[in-house]
Amino acid sequence: MKDIKTISCIGAGYVGGPTMAVIALKNPHIRVNVVDINEEKIRLWNSDNLDELPVYEPGLADIVKKVRNKNLFFHTDINQAIEDAEMIFISVNTPTKTYGVGKGMAADLKYVELCARQIADVAKTDKIVVEKSTLPVRTASSIKRILAEQNKGLTYSVLSNPEFLAEGTAIKDLLEADRVLIGGEESENGQKAIEALVKIYEAWLPRERILTTNVWSSELSKLTANAFLAQRISSINAISVLCEKTGADVDEVARAIGSDSRIGPKFLKASVGFGGSCFQKDILNLVYLNRFYGLNEAADYWEQVIIMNDYQKHRFAANMVSSMFNTVSGKKIVFYGWAFKKDTNDTRESAAIYIADQLIDEQAEIHVYDPKVSHRRMQQDLYDLNTRPEAENDQYLHFEKDPYEAIRGAHAVAVITEWDVFKSLDWQKIYKAMKKPAFIFDGRNILDHEALREIGFEVTAIGKKKV
Repeated sequence: MKDIKTISCIGAGYVGGPTMAVIALKNPHIRVNVVDINEEKIRLWNSDNLDELPVYEPGLADIVKKVRNKNLFFHTDINQAIEDAEMIFISVNTPTKTYGVGKGMAADLKYVELCARQIADVAKTDKIVVEKSTLPVRTASSIKRILAEQNKGLTYSVLSNPEFLAEGTAIKDLLEADRVLIGGEESENGQKAIEALVKIYEAWLPRERILTTNVWSSELSKLTANAFLAQRISSINAISVLCEKTGADVDEVARAIGSDSRIGPKFLKASVGFGGSCFQKDILNLVYLNRFYGLNEAADYWEQVIIMNDYQKHRFAANMVSSMFNTVSGKKIVFYGWAFKKDTNDTRESAAIYIADQLIDEQAEIHVYDPKVSHRRMQQDLYDLNTRPEAENDQYLHFEKDPYEAIRGAHAVAVITEWDVFKSLDWQKIYKAMKKPAFIFDGRNILDHEALREIGFEVTAIGKKKV
């Protein structure tokens, strides 16, 4: 197969934007188009102010600056992008269904299907179509069937190329990937398509890190990887509950078991729970697939990971209320962090949303400082979660631009996101500005608890018995 000269990516979000930026950087001979129907998102990708990029990832702005309008282009003309490209990445949202069969578990593939139908309508030449969105097993065969319906005599090769990016380290994960997974058909055209994509990644990664499989193995590997990682978080959080009751220290337990080479230390950090767009969605997808095939015991097993995660968020909020004399009504509580993890502006499934919602039910005044999340995003997260009138949400949720100003007159501070900046704050200054007793709820176990107690704080942490 001849070398690819033009790539188009449909979807300019957390996956499509960074991935295409790195591909453009490492393949200067390839024109890379990133297209999206959201005009405002494309405007921000093209903004001269790189702080306005719709996706925050350390290192992303520098790469965009180097390649934008050279061989990386952002625009809204999807039809033109389809026509121009020899290889098309589908990187659209695949949320969990909120309606119909599979509601609450299965992936909603309507945007993927719309992309496939648009490609089929517009294409005039052979195309390689690459699944980049997280998709359930056998979606590739559905995409190929849709593409073939037009019967234009064109050849379509459909590849699965799941992303394994962690938000906050996405650029590093792309540049120094542990592995790239490419699934394709075993036919001659399928193998040629695989090699075309392999060559793009070989521009910066050694060949041994690029794994090729059949399509179904590739699709299932993505779901399984996220399920295994989420399972570890829920497992250590389940142990954290027991630690708080017995006096064991969850960090010491994690260090002990993480030293076992068979287990390892990664994803054994007790916290308020995992968030983001992938873990919960992918596990629910696994639950749905298992139930679809009548594997109810396996479905129950994976569903328990989600139940444990929800329990951890609920338990954190309940502990806040009980620690503050069983009432938070009218009390000012400061949240440090709203994003689901540090070094990202993504708030999808963030623990902060659920904890804030539970405390607002108790009529607490929530003031939030996050370095990268906007007030509007916080408001929208609450609107999307509950049926409470928007005016009532706005009455209790307040946006703060400075971590020290936020704390004035507060009864408590809850660390929800592990931003590094929170470790280096002047906690003596914060204590003096708060009402007494001053409560700290460390939902990420990132602070020096003994030092905080010496200052005078009442400290509650995940997996540690209250002193």
